[in-house]
Amino acid sequence: MARWTGTWLSGLASAGVETRPEGGWRGRRWGLPPEGPGAVATTGSRIAAFALDVVLSALMGGLVRAVLVDVPAARLSLADEAAFALQVLLLTALTGQSLGKRVLGIRVVRLARQEGPPGFLPAAIRTALVMLVIPAVVMDRDGRGLHDRAAGTLVVRTRAARPFAA
Repeated sequence: MARWTGTWLSGLASAGVETRPEGGWRGRRWGLPPEGPGAVATTGSRIAAFALDVVLSALMGGLVRAVLVDVPAARLSLADEAAFALQVLLLTALTGQSLGKRVLGIRVVRLARQEGPPGFLPAAIRTALVMLVIPAVVMDRDGRGLHDRAAGTLVVRTRAARPFAA
């Protein structure tokens, strides 16, 4: 007997739609391996890195608000967003990794050259679109969000995936 969730929670695959790119793995058309370092990062690791960046930025914004007590509240209301944008923009441009991406072992690379950081312009495009959230949620079959497509970037693993210990 089929699970009652099988028709609506299983996604496109349950309807017979192929969700993997032709050839079997994400990143194959760019010559990336299916697993391990250099492979396309999973959606879960990207979401976790984003969540960690948001939490760390909120903590940094809280420190700014605690130090600048004489500044009007209207000016401090954007401290968290500014901390997030600054942290993600600068670290992605210079190293290819925000704090969350570094912890989770993933990094941003340019498709044109897959070594080294992506640079300021692609990082600025990515950061601006990530701040809007929706472009980052809409992904293609290779796991690239609209923000990655606009910037000409891809998020890859820097180390082998660690299975959860039982």
